[in-house]
Amino acid sequence: MSKYQKSTEAISGLSAEQYRVTQENGTERPGSGEWLNNTSLGIYVDIVSGEPLFASSAKYESGCGWPSFTKPIEPLNVNEITDSSHGMSRTEVRSSFGDSHLGHVFTDGPKDQGGLRYCINSASLRFVAKNNMSSEGYEAYIDQIEEIL
Repeated sequence: MSKYQKSTEAISGLSAEQYRVTQENGTERPGSGEWLNNTSLGIYVDIVSGEPLFASSAKYESGCGWPSFTKPIEPLNVNEITDSSHGMSRTEVRSSFGDSHLGHVFTDGPKDQGGLRYCINSASLRFVAKNNMSSEGYEAYIDQIEEIL
């Protein structure tokens, strides 16, 4: 069984915005997210379960107003679900173990990196700096953190 899971304790520790986004399928205002302009090396994990989701090396500036990534760091930790809310057809992204709403994935990302744009709410993420990854139990992912020049 995975060590990543949703818990009452984790849910009760969320801010109102984190709860609205992750538990009520909300969306933060564009340009307002804590991690939008973060350029530090590390990984982004689910704020609820801690499961690894995205590496800083897959993050890029898409201009959409939310952190954008080309691919998940651990594909099994990301569920893609058809979302037909708000009168449009999109693909919702949820964490596998925490079942947190993360955002959506679109096909307008960098073509040379697979063409995907994972458009993710900062409120659903916790950033773990590369220097802290081993002490926090994420050492298996250190080799996926590259310095982008």
